[in-house]
Amino acid sequence: MSTIFSRTNPFHAKVLKNVNLNGVGSSKETRHLELSLTGAGLSYVPGDCLGMILQNDPELVNSILEEMKLDAETAVEINKHGETLPLKEALTTNFEITLLTKKIVQQAVGLTEDEKLQELVAVEYADQLKEYVDGRDLLDLLRDYGPWKASAQELVSLLRKITPRLYSIASSISANPEEVHLTIGAVRYTAHGRERKGVCSTLVAERLQEGDSLPIFIQQNKHFNLPESQEKDIIMVGPGTGIAPFRSFIQERAVNKAPGRAWLFFGDQYSATDFLYQAELESYLTDGVLTRLETAFSRDTAEKVYVQHKMVENSKELFEWLENGAYFYVCGDKQYMAKDVHNTLIDIIEKEGMMTREAAEAYLNDMKEQGRYQRDVY
Repeated sequence: MSTIFSRTNPFHAKVLKNVNLNGVGSSKETRHLELSLTGAGLSYVPGDCLGMILQNDPELVNSILEEMKLDAETAVEINKHGETLPLKEALTTNFEITLLTKKIVQQAVGLTEDEKLQELVAVEYADQLKEYVDGRDLLDLLRDYGPWKASAQELVSLLRKITPRLYSIASSISANPEEVHLTIGAVRYTAHGRERKGVCSTLVAERLQEGDSLPIFIQQNKHFNLPESQEKDIIMVGPGTGIAPFRSFIQERAVNKAPGRAWLFFGDQYSATDFLYQAELESYLTDGVLTRLETAFSRDTAEKVYVQHKMVENSKELFEWLENGAYFYVCGDKQYMAKDVHNTLIDIIEKEGMMTREAAEAYLNDMKEQGRYQRDVY
């Protein structure tokens, strides 16, 4: 009987390729990762996600052990079935140590001699507590409110299980049999006086070598798929790593020689260093797999130009495509980009369709109900 791989039983995929897509001098690091699915019996469709089972940064784990003066080898229970692991391994593979929650801080009160923590969790300080947990991690809590009198077991009992990270798949299995590709931006920033790193993205950027293996599973994404009919036109807005699922869409349509037109809006900081998959996209344009390619490089001009500005520049044609039944997709940053694109889309429908704001919003809602407006935002 063949093994079925899943979130609880991940497949160990071999790393075939791990390269930085950004040019020398870029402020970004975007990894293109190719993994082998040979022997996995796994399949996916464009729009699906890949889940990765994570390990925490060894430096962060060591800092926590040093701060708490705990023995790395102390056995701790990691679940209610009484399974145990050495503390260091448990912190590396089992527990979320880079995100704080209000609950963790509230439960930590009894484990410290510092009275300021009791103040922080008092009802009247709810706003301060919310502000404190935002952008801080376990090490911050341990450094800010010691000395601690917690045992290794009490420490891990505060923590939540580490959750797998999901990434939009950046390849089509028809174009790359037995492989899956990802596009991952390394997250690094300074906050509260310390360098911070994204758990999964820096694992990929700093510690994952070709030939290593990574525990993975496929996660279906039923709300982000190509149209059933290959004759339908598609408009894709995917700046930065938001390009990932659209690389998969375009590859799939190239293999299937889909007659429908495809229009991609891509943006990033500088065209010279941040035009992800440039050669590939330009060859799709030459071959006619991509009908149109609009790019917005925000730092190449005195005034910042983003994907939504390119939509406005092409508003007449964009509305014609929508009127012709095109599907509209957005992938990437939820906080700013996706909101701006959404509002710009309503502006365009309102202007080009000569409608009221309400009618334009209703038009977009109709598209959503027909599955013609799909978003994969994070």
